[in-house]
Amino acid sequence: MEDLEALAKGDGAILETLTQMTVDTMERSGLDPETYMLVRLAALVTLDASETSYLLNLGVAEHFGIPLEKIRGTLIALAPVIGTARIVSGAAKMGFALDAS
Repeated sequence: MEDLEALAKGDGAILETLTQMTVDTMERSGLDPETYMLVRLAALVTLDASETSYLLNLGVAEHFGIPLEKIRGTLIALAPVIGTARIVSGAAKMGFALDAS
């Protein structure tokens, strides 16, 4: 039960493992860092991902200096494709993740 609780809370060792899984994917994608992170954030919104997933990816986006306006624009571009409910859910989870950081 402890392991499940650690996973749910975003345990450091687990998050480190997840980070290591994606270390070379940006380089291999051939995308610039901004495009890469916006695609990842779009995927998280589409999947209705957890707040912890947003926290990780928003931290990397901040590291690359991606402005919130670009993230907002990505949400606007996604809205007609994935619908209002996913956009509102994703935006709320991003807000919680930003407040937690």
